[in-house]
Amino acid sequence: METELTDNELIERVINKDSKSLEVLYDKYSPILFTLIKKIVSDKEKAEIVLADVFVIIWQKSYLYNLATNNLYAWLILLTRNKSIDFIKRVRGEINDDYNDEYEDNFIIPKISPEISPLEIDKAVDKRGTIYSAVNSLTEAQQYVLSLAYYEGLNESEIAAKLNIPLPTIKTKLRVVLNSIKDFQQKEG
Repeated sequence: METELTDNELIERVINKDSKSLEVLYDKYSPILFTLIKKIVSDKEKAEIVLADVFVIIWQKSYLYNLATNNLYAWLILLTRNKSIDFIKRVRGEINDDYNDEYEDNFIIPKISPEISPLEIDKAVDKRGTIYSAVNSLTEAQQYVLSLAYYEGLNESEIAAKLNIPLPTIKTKLRVVLNSIKDFQQKEG
């Protein structure tokens, strides 16, 4: 039965065009992916469109997933984040590049290093409270900078321009934010 398969076994079946496995993958991951999309896109109907687009990409481009990483959860989260940010930037007119296979392969499909420790959805859900607490321990300004980087997809230069703050200050703020979250997680165990 597909529900008893590991993530890697499941995506391997999707790569081999097993539509039943895609349904299982959808049932397992769509709630968390939709939550992420809504955080970035805001509008529920547009978020539903992006979610459908994400699963079309998974169906068509799952062969680009590196099975050696054994990190499907991270791949799906990054794919969803990339597609959501691209969608919203196109709506705002901030991206004018043609959306074609080459663009999708280079800017939407994530490349996960096999050296990164795999993260299963169950472990991620278990860590969710710790991550929320870590983010909530940041100052409001730090949370805003983190939000601009993660949910709006702005790079350091774009954040600096948006906030009218020197680039080295933004680089320092982001480094402090990431170190604060890392330190908090280590304390919490």
